[in-house]
Amino acid sequence: MRSAYRGALAICVAATLWGLDGVVLTPRLFNLSVPFVVFLLHAVPFLLMQPWLFRSYRALASLSAIDWLFLGLVALTGGVLGTFAIVKALFMVNFAQVSVVVLLQKLQPVFAIVLAAILLKEPLNARFVGWAGVALVGAYLLTFGARLPDLTGGTTTAIAAAWAAIAAAAFGTATVLGKRVLNVLDFRQATFGRYGLTTILALIYLAVSGSGLPFGEVTPLNWMLILTIGLTTGSGAIFLFYFGLTRVRASVSAICELCLPLSAILLDYLINGSVLRPWQWAGAATLVMAITMVSIQPTPSRQ
Repeated sequence: MRSAYRGALAICVAATLWGLDGVVLTPRLFNLSVPFVVFLLHAVPFLLMQPWLFRSYRALASLSAIDWLFLGLVALTGGVLGTFAIVKALFMVNFAQVSVVVLLQKLQPVFAIVLAAILLKEPLNARFVGWAGVALVGAYLLTFGARLPDLTGGTTTAIAAAWAAIAAAAFGTATVLGKRVLNVLDFRQATFGRYGLTTILALIYLAVSGSGLPFGEVTPLNWMLILTIGLTTGSGAIFLFYFGLTRVRASVSAICELCLPLSAILLDYLINGSVLRPWQWAGAATLVMAITMVSIQPTPSRQ
């Protein structure tokens, strides 16, 4: 029982840290280019992991070509594409309605379960389809309220919401692909490999695009934020989450993860002075309820 309490607390702390990251930390790196931020947010934690996880190199060296392919796809989707999309969304809203972007990431389980049905041939039941529809309604209300979307010229909120949805899809894809990786690596080795490959992929993009590595643009505040993210909301939160996940049931984890939207809304108000409108509150509540039901129901993709 004590182990379960520790596990639940670890997941709550991890989810709160992710809320802190999305609302307070990452948006304050806006002076840097998005691809460079993606590189820094993976390269710095990867370097910090070296003293503790250097033995993971031996496990990585024993991977087959197909194992490397799946690990590379996880790094590409969950690392490069997912991080790029969510950072882009956070930068676009410019501290206004940051919690909307963070909350839209809660669509991740929907994408993960649908993709598992497509790639892994895992059947979808009617209950999932129903709650997934409710989640999409909540996401719409959260983004646009009770109004029809005005996309003439591309509103910032709508475009940021689209990037947040892309991030959720990318992270959901990484979750499904990660199942294959976790058959041959434990979560520490998989995290180490994912951060390492993402760093390499981001570096290749910066080189090919001609962006280079503009370290001269990184301010002391930027470095402080990046180190904080690397030690806490980045790899630190992932380790806490997996520590907790091994000690509690998936249904308990889904409830504990509600600390993410709660902390995001609270911090967005306290730090940025941003308040959700009534219809957005309704959308947020609907989205969180639907995703919770999706996460705790006994679908094959959660086995």
